[in-house]
Amino acid sequence: MLYKGSRMPDPVVVVTAPEYRRGESVFSSAPGLQCIVAPPAEEALVEAIAGSGARHAVVGSVRYRDRLYSSLPRGAVLARFGVGHDSIDKARATAAGLLCTNTPDVLQQSVAELTMFMIGAGARHLLLVADALRAGNWAPREGIELHGKTLAVIGCGAIGRAVARIASAGFGMRVIGYSRRKPPPSAAGEHFERITDDFAGAVGEADFVSLHIPGTAENLAFVDAAKLAMLPRRAWLVNTARGAVVDEAALYDALAAGKIAGAALDVFQREPYEPCDARRDLRTLSNVVAIPHIGSNTSDANRRMAERALRNILLAEAGNIASMDLLNPEVL
Repeated sequence: MLYKGSRMPDPVVVVTAPEYRRGESVFSSAPGLQCIVAPPAEEALVEAIAGSGARHAVVGSVRYRDRLYSSLPRGAVLARFGVGHDSIDKARATAAGLLCTNTPDVLQQSVAELTMFMIGAGARHLLLVADALRAGNWAPREGIELHGKTLAVIGCGAIGRAVARIASAGFGMRVIGYSRRKPPPSAAGEHFERITDDFAGAVGEADFVSLHIPGTAENLAFVDAAKLAMLPRRAWLVNTARGAVVDEAALYDALAAGKIAGAALDVFQREPYEPCDARRDLRTLSNVVAIPHIGSNTSDANRRMAERALRNILLAEAGNIASMDLLNPEVL
């Protein structure tokens, strides 16, 4: 029972375990909120919400399609720890009266830096020569410089622009942007030579093609066999966006046949990685750099994502909906 002058208990926020670990310093000391760890699997997460009386939830990239949306009270925040939000069913959340948010503008530097590391790994065959040396073989290979080479940036949002800036200003690369918008945005930054809505025109002279488009329904298998055929044989495909935007079977075939030089992949259709076809395992190809979705996983970005997720929750608690990173404004 509360008495005059007594303090209301802080709202409880469940945070899925992988995300809690990444932002623990922020979640464990959040002023005005009580953050508790919960399992990421949907049924276990629902049980944690019911058992704790949680008002809000912070989640990662696990897909939620069922009871989560009815387990939170109307007006609750379902906060995505990250930018991509294809794992959240916004229509179902809206019907349940939930405020869906993400954490924009806090991870582009981390993802952009990793993108450039992956481009560099392809340019200098770093994984192959490192693995050879570890196995006792001295097997140097000739690589290429990035200076003067052409990079096609597919998607000119915040991350794509950050990649263009580093590639152009840092390495002296020629950067061509691709955007579906018609007309395409006039230079979304001075680091693009040009931006076009013609995919073939963007990638036709590319040495590297870097994907920075969201995993929306319209982008499902966006890079298919037809688009891969538009890349020069010397080109590397780099994906730090979403696995769903690439047809992995078509990519395997193009790589195995030498139709493109290589691929550097941080994201996959199934994570942890499972080949879409047992006969087309990307890990078996020597011209593939494959890493386990670490694009935004830096201490710097993790701290900022945790802070941004909790900021959205505190704004909702204060009734300041207009200042939130709201993904489903129709809920209002």
